[in-house]
Amino acid sequence: MIVKKLEVGPIMANCYMLGCESTKEAVVIDPGDDADRILMALAKAGLKVKYLINTHGHFDHVGANKRMKEVTGAELAIHPDDEPMLKELSRSAMMFGLSAENSPPADIHLNDGDEISFGEITLTVIHTPGHSKGGICLYTKGYLFAGDTLFAGSIGRTDLNGGDYDTLISSIKEKLLVLEPDTVVYTGHGPETTIANEKRMNPFLR
Repeated sequence: MIVKKLEVGPIMANCYMLGCESTKEAVVIDPGDDADRILMALAKAGLKVKYLINTHGHFDHVGANKRMKEVTGAELAIHPDDEPMLKELSRSAMMFGLSAENSPPADIHLNDGDEISFGEITLTVIHTPGHSKGGICLYTKGYLFAGDTLFAGSIGRTDLNGGDYDTLISSIKEKLLVLEPDTVVYTGHGPETTIANEKRMNPFLR
């Protein structure tokens, strides 16, 4: 699987472009901002986007939905509990002194256990509420795209609307730490880590 990462927007959210090496079909996970940079990276890699996937509805992870959908024609996917946030992005960003375009509505609702495929690759949806009600992670053997659920040495914040600390800790321990220890965790902000590292070192999970 092709994995490319860009840090986008003023909050430096990680946007991931995943591609099937055989077919060049791709998904973009969390197009938070800087649509033109994302599009340029996709073109350079020769990837055709099938889906835009939002791990949750916060503006720094979905702010480029509108332009990405207009240019690529890809279907937009998010958990139904976070879809209402998509029409509130401008207001949400303004609260942080920033700006964002409201997103089109989702074409696809992703629930726990659903699968989404591109080329020869299939991602499994893991619903991990706690950072937001509809937060999801995306898993395929060896790879976990964790959004703002789990970070290297930390966890997602729980003080925003829909957040809950105990729920987040339960999501991580019950649904993520049971994955293979060598699974690489691609986080929503900051560097990659592994399940083994977080079980051993993350102070929030001891």
